[in-house]
Amino acid sequence: MSQENQVVNINSSLSSQEEVSVINDSEAVAQTLCDNCHQSVEGAFCSNCGQSLDSTLKYFWVVILHLLDDIFSFDSRASRTLWPLIFRPGFLTNEYFSGRRVHYVPPLRLYLFISIMFFLTLKLTVSGEDQQTIEMNNNKAAITQVTEHIKTLNEKKLQAQPTPDNKNIASIDADLARFNRYLDDLKLDISIAENAKLVSTTRQLATIELERANLGTDDKSNSITISNSADGSLSFDFLSDESNKKLDDSAKKLAEKAKKTFTTDTNRLINEVLGKLPQLMFVLLPIFALLLKVIFIFSKRLYMEHLTVALHSHSFIFVSSLSIDLLDVAHDHVKALGGGFATAAASILGFIGFALLIWIPIYLFIMQKRIYKQGYIFAFFTYGFVGIIYFILMALTTVVAIVWGLTEI
Repeated sequence: MSQENQVVNINSSLSSQEEVSVINDSEAVAQTLCDNCHQSVEGAFCSNCGQSLDSTLKYFWVVILHLLDDIFSFDSRASRTLWPLIFRPGFLTNEYFSGRRVHYVPPLRLYLFISIMFFLTLKLTVSGEDQQTIEMNNNKAAITQVTEHIKTLNEKKLQAQPTPDNKNIASIDADLARFNRYLDDLKLDISIAENAKLVSTTRQLATIELERANLGTDDKSNSITISNSADGSLSFDFLSDESNKKLDDSAKKLAEKAKKTFTTDTNRLINEVLGKLPQLMFVLLPIFALLLKVIFIFSKRLYMEHLTVALHSHSFIFVSSLSIDLLDVAHDHVKALGGGFATAAASILGFIGFALLIWIPIYLFIMQKRIYKQGYIFAFFTYGFVGIIYFILMALTTVVAIVWGLTEI
């Protein structure tokens, strides 16, 4: 090889090394370092410590938008999730168990979204009910008591001994006339402002008259007591006398509050209960999953799989109940329009709501059968047993929500 060729080769080699050096320098410049461990990062997460490169220090409105997007924006997964959730029992759960998850909304996010919408809508529909309905519900107890008192007065009149001046019968007739007038006023349409005032005043007067007759709130049959002993007190052997006294005092205050609430404005208590139920239902979910784990212990499924079943089944119940509630509201509004077309449309809405109500237990049965691979007979018995236990759990949850609600009033 000639000397000139050697010089050319050396120069080209040096040139190549310089190019490599320039490329490496440019890569070093473009390299991203992790803020936590200061290692080079390729991608959105550090391979060394796992920290995301996306900073949490952002404008507040950007954070709010991201949060709303995480909660409410299900993009195309929503349509692929909601349809099988309502009409294909067990499909979503089996897809999740099989590892095909990317096309569907995750179970926990699905439950949170649907439960928020359900309880929010339920609270709005209860709070937004027509005042007439609420007032008439409050009048039911008064109307019943007045009617019973009129019946008692009529019996007294038949048994009354006539006197020379007929004072006994005259007194009973006066009471009958007064309470019949109360009854007529209580049954007035209180959607009219003047009638609303009259009904409210009548209810107060009737209550006073009934209390004087010992048939109103002083009647022991109408009292509410929380006790476990013959003397009407609440106590437990494992507690000290001082603790039992505090417990009994708290129980009496709660009973008195419940008595006033149930006989006056129950709407406030309902709103309080609806505010507590979402939290209690979230606590009930893992308990229900544990129940499934115990009952279907031979299915060899993990606890998290049973929790997924609980999340999907409750999501279905909530979305169905939400649909039934909205259909019921639409039914009342359409029916109020009057006319043949409105009546037919209201009937259709009522039928759809009734069909959804019937579909809930059928759906849950089919879902259990498909997920746990059971025969019809065995599935029927386990479904009944789970249903009974769940009904008891729901009853206890409702009682806790009522007691909790009473403490907040």
